[in-house]
Amino acid sequence: MTGAREALLARMRTINRDARTNDMERVQTTTRPVRTQMGFADLPDYKKVMVQQLAGEHFGIENPFYRAHDVGAGATTVINGQPLINFSSYDYLDLNHHGEVLAAASDAMARYGMSASASRLVAGERPLHAELERALAGLYGVDEAVCFVSGYLTNVAAISCLVAAPDLVIHDEFIHNSALAGIGLSGAARRSFRHNDVADLEHILNTQSGQFRNILVIVEGVYSMDGDVTPLPDIIALKKSYGFWLMVDEAHALGVLGETGRGTFEHFGVDATDVDIWMGTLSKTTSSCGGYIAGSEALVTLMKARAGGFVYSVGLAPVLAGAAIASLAVLKREPERVAALKANGRLFKQTAEAAGLDTGLSEGLSVVPVLVGDSMRAVQLSNELLAQGVNAMPIIYPAVPEGMARLRFFITSAHTQDQIHETVRLTAAALARLREQNFGPKAQDLIEIAASLQQL
Repeated sequence: MTGAREALLARMRTINRDARTNDMERVQTTTRPVRTQMGFADLPDYKKVMVQQLAGEHFGIENPFYRAHDVGAGATTVINGQPLINFSSYDYLDLNHHGEVLAAASDAMARYGMSASASRLVAGERPLHAELERALAGLYGVDEAVCFVSGYLTNVAAISCLVAAPDLVIHDEFIHNSALAGIGLSGAARRSFRHNDVADLEHILNTQSGQFRNILVIVEGVYSMDGDVTPLPDIIALKKSYGFWLMVDEAHALGVLGETGRGTFEHFGVDATDVDIWMGTLSKTTSSCGGYIAGSEALVTLMKARAGGFVYSVGLAPVLAGAAIASLAVLKREPERVAALKANGRLFKQTAEAAGLDTGLSEGLSVVPVLVGDSMRAVQLSNELLAQGVNAMPIIYPAVPEGMARLRFFITSAHTQDQIHETVRLTAAALARLREQNFGPKAQDLIEIAASLQQL
């Protein structure tokens, strides 16, 4: 056996050496033009990033992004040793430090270790995966569910698995970037309808439906940038007339909508099975990480067999599955957390509007934006609030159109009324000062920034 093995290795080395020799001869005998490859610093998107950095430096504005928290953030946090009221956490129901959630995570880690170690198909399946998926399917009252290691990946993998070039995807214009990435990967045609405008969606269906094999319509339960709710009953009515697949992204709706936090279908009192694809994340209400698809047996079977983000990815870490299971159990047992979140959301919106702040389309739920307009002004407002004890992050171009920059306040069930009133007071006062100063880019400033960019 040893002699045969050495002979095989020698033969492979000879083949590889001959192949390299042939490649070198082809390079030496073939004349072709020399191609110049762009450096990463020459890419247009890099230059756009640098424009924002240069603008910040020009105005002396500190970069607010990637602020490092010293503790687990919830309604409060600590950054660089400074205690802060925190409105930049997805911990909507204050479960991130819940004793049952931490105990479940600890138990899972002790039994299974930190990682699933492999794709669930080959060696990464653990009993907690099936338990979590049964809990999610039960929450929606559907056949089955499947979990992915990332919420972003869930949309990318599921959409690109379901549709292809002969199909059409129609989505709300404010849909999340992960859905757009999934559509792009799929090769399907794409159309968008005006935000929450059912009549515009129907117009597109009337003009496009006969040209495609399958049609998928995608909306969000609660829109993450604006905090408003999709008109689900009206969209379901269109589905029954036009016969498309309907996908609802519940990332910011689970634990938020409905009397017991089950999401958009409970909020409107509709049958969850009227929606073909329920998508959600585990990183918000369930204080974990990952994403899920819930629906029919056929849908989930297809995902488990063909969705690249599931088949070719490591399984969800058992510690994360354990935490999510425990969070769902607390959600089911303690609906008062949902009620507290709703009360805080309403209070924040009402108080902000009474103070003259523009909360845009928000319905006063888990997300309440304060529209500022100019991106640099939004960044400076965030920095000034940080100095006064409030952490609230700016959302600027290209995440939102220029002129629609905002601070986005994530509300939790654990915020106190005093924290909300104080935050609104500080925000209104700081924004009034910035407006009085006419803080923001001037034409000459922008010319200087553009000139600096040309030197990069």
